[in-house]
Amino acid sequence: MNKDLAQYLLPDGLLDYFEIVKIETQNDRVHFYLEERNIIPEEHKTEKSQSKGFSPEITVEDFPLRGKPVLLHIKRRRWTLLTTGKIVKRDWNLVAKGTRITSEFASFLKGIT
Repeated sequence: MNKDLAQYLLPDGLLDYFEIVKIETQNDRVHFYLEERNIIPEEHKTEKSQSKGFSPEITVEDFPLRGKPVLLHIKRRRWTLLTTGKIVKRDWNLVAKGTRITSEFASFLKGIT
């Protein structure tokens, strides 16, 4: 599947924050593998930070495509603030207010650790 076409199949605004790293079909299911982009959250933009990889992958079931189940494999990024050593993640409540991501999807993303 073409990654450009995938933007029309995924939740609105998702690709503003996540990059598709792989798309595959297995056992009659469509799998999208997404990793959060390395863009520090707005509330920490003025602080020196370093990306420290990802939280464990979670899997979300999305709307089916032509009767085939769709699974989103999502990896959320985390950053370390270099001055304090604090680990931070994106605040999905703030994102929901400022973009096209639905409140429901943002609530889900906020709830995963």
